[in-house]
Amino acid sequence: MKSITVEQLAALGETPLIDVRERDEFAGGHVPGAVNLPMSELGDRLEELPTEAFHVICEMGGRSARVVQALEARGYDATNVDGGTAEWRAQGRQVDRP
Repeated sequence: MKSITVEQLAALGETPLIDVRERDEFAGGHVPGAVNLPMSELGDRLEELPTEAFHVICEMGGRSARVVQALEARGYDATNVDGGTAEWRAQGRQVDRP
């Protein structure tokens, strides 16, 4: 499974970012530009995933790692963000709220 750090994510620009946290978690603050596709809904929303390479984030990195493993098995080019949104916040980085 491919992984990147929060620092690497911040340095990247245009790669799509999928946040697999639940809607209420996402609403509480998310990495700017992230798109919310909750893990609990993902199986029914696969058509919404990017066709190109993308990153997957959750709160700590556990859920996103499981999602990346499952998506890789289906042929998606997905990369896990280690440390997740919690690490993003811990580093003092901006979060967006809807």
